[in-house]
Amino acid sequence: MPVREAYIAAKERWARKMAGQTEPREASGERLPPGQRQVTNFPVLDLGVKPEVPHDRWALKIGGQVENPVTLGWADFMALPQFRDTSDFHCVTTWSQFDMAWEGVAFFTLAELVRPKATATHVFFKSYDGYSTNNPLEVCLDEDVMIAHSWNGSPLPVEHGGPARVIIPKRYAWKGAKWIREITFMDRDILGFWELRGYSNTADPWKEDRFS
Repeated sequence: MPVREAYIAAKERWARKMAGQTEPREASGERLPPGQRQVTNFPVLDLGVKPEVPHDRWALKIGGQVENPVTLGWADFMALPQFRDTSDFHCVTTWSQFDMAWEGVAFFTLAELVRPKATATHVFFKSYDGYSTNNPLEVCLDEDVMIAHSWNGSPLPVEHGGPARVIIPKRYAWKGAKWIREITFMDRDILGFWELRGYSNTADPWKEDRFS
């Protein structure tokens, strides 16, 4: 689907979701993707670094192929429309947790703020720990994608990516960067940390798309 049409379709889905007129779309008839097991805990996986970034030093830079690049401080981020959603979480290491309750800012809200150009096709995320990952813009515009600052009614702990992390429920969790610090809209695809090391570039849990 061309970028403009994908953006318009995403805006329509977003409007229906915010109006309470739609249910979350299922990727398949089975809730648990193939090769996964359901857990009730929240395992901690990272690169071995857990950066502690206080709110007064946190910033989110958003730029690239956009009309209105911005850098948001914590107060700016929290002043944006807030979004609550419950979704399932799938890790490539074969565990899944159902009904994770998140609160934050919808990716679509950020896209509306910066206004992606027609040339934007992909999004590149960078984290405070040096991590990076990539996604097609169309994936990021899904109605359940967000930058989350809270989980299950409490501020997101450092070990799970606090103060803010990316949540992309319909992809394996490595596609949602912890400790987010920069979002760049791209006119091409650039591989991130794990993608360069042999992980799948598409990361669809229902296709068991773990490795390239």
